[in-house]
Amino acid sequence: MVRRVAVVGAGSSGLACVKVCLEEGLDPVCFESSDDIGGLWKFKESPEPDRSSIYRSLVVNTSKEMMCFSDFPMPDDYPNYMHNSQLLQYFRLYAEHFHLLQHIRFQTTVRSVTQRPDFSESGQWDVVTMNKNNEEERHIFDAVLVCSGHYTHPVLPLSDFLGHETFLGRLLHSREYRDADSFRGERVVVVGFGNSGGDVAVEISRSAEKTFLSVRDGFWVMSRMAHRGLPVDMALISRFNILLLQLLPKTLINWAAERALNQKYDHELYGLKPRHRLLDKRPLVNDDLPGRILQGALIMKPNIRAFKDSGVTFEDGTVEDNIDAVVFCTGYKGIFPFLPSALSEGPHSELTLYKRVFPPSLQQPTLAVMGFFQVRGPIMPIVEMQVRWAVKVFSGLTRLPLTQKMLEVTETERRLNLPR
Repeated sequence: MVRRVAVVGAGSSGLACVKVCLEEGLDPVCFESSDDIGGLWKFKESPEPDRSSIYRSLVVNTSKEMMCFSDFPMPDDYPNYMHNSQLLQYFRLYAEHFHLLQHIRFQTTVRSVTQRPDFSESGQWDVVTMNKNNEEERHIFDAVLVCSGHYTHPVLPLSDFLGHETFLGRLLHSREYRDADSFRGERVVVVGFGNSGGDVAVEISRSAEKTFLSVRDGFWVMSRMAHRGLPVDMALISRFNILLLQLLPKTLINWAAERALNQKYDHELYGLKPRHRLLDKRPLVNDDLPGRILQGALIMKPNIRAFKDSGVTFEDGTVEDNIDAVVFCTGYKGIFPFLPSALSEGPHSELTLYKRVFPPSLQQPTLAVMGFFQVRGPIMPIVEMQVRWAVKVFSGLTRLPLTQKMLEVTETERRLNLPR
């Protein structure tokens, strides 16, 4: 009988997990390594080891109407797209309203989560933590919910580029980026074209002498604002549009949607057009990128081929000299060092999860990972559904398929999501 549940992390997912566990009559204990809630959305002046990090100006890409928790709407005076500090305040209101703080142990880091000797029967876990006084503590839990996020271990692919060892400028990951002040008057290359790459490049272009955005492939770019001034996610994420996706040919939808985006600005003309079709990947959300390109403050470039002293050579043969800094917006590795290594069974030693939640190899389904996915739209409501499902499985009210079936489904989904 599941009773005590360990929740690792007190970000948005961790808070939702604590709340749902309480509603289901369970006893959650949340371990948070920092001194505050918020996780990713807690801005810090300097990045801290093994913790997520954001830049000062970060504004959410999903509207408050779509991203709020299902039973706790955001305040009326909040803007549709809010600054990270306002989202953190929303989490504080949520935690206070549902009395969650008393279940969180701050400045307590989870060192390891391992199966107990009788796991095949009990499903229990040994959890080792370290408190702020560097004192080790051992606990036994009936189940574990992992909510530590996957934005803590940056990917910095310097080995992919010749000459980086002798480059005279600064080389940094976007995890270290806070604002554009330190780049004032400089010549800067931003590498990578996710939402962070777009945001960082646009912001630096307002301070730097010249900013170059280097990408392997383009991206379909859309604004936060849709027709009639509505938030774009409110306009696009609807039952009607989902029905259209199911009924109409994918090629037709791609053609119509890409045509609509190109009517705002021709992606090929702006150097933005990707090789993939719109529905194959999440689009980049940015309100200002095309305007900065139009003004000449931001110049699109292909991938970097090599570094040379103070310059950069790109794959099209062009060279930009006197480069002061290169900012890599090249993503993160999804690593959970406190979990058993046996759970990382993927082709590249990544965590293998059935429906992005449950490790299929466990004899007892008493561990679940929350929020370990990318999605077109808001994450928080989906995490709510994940934890409700997980708690039902923990309690025996819902059963998972047989291991072989879960592995087959997981492999099918992996193949569908391979880069094209």
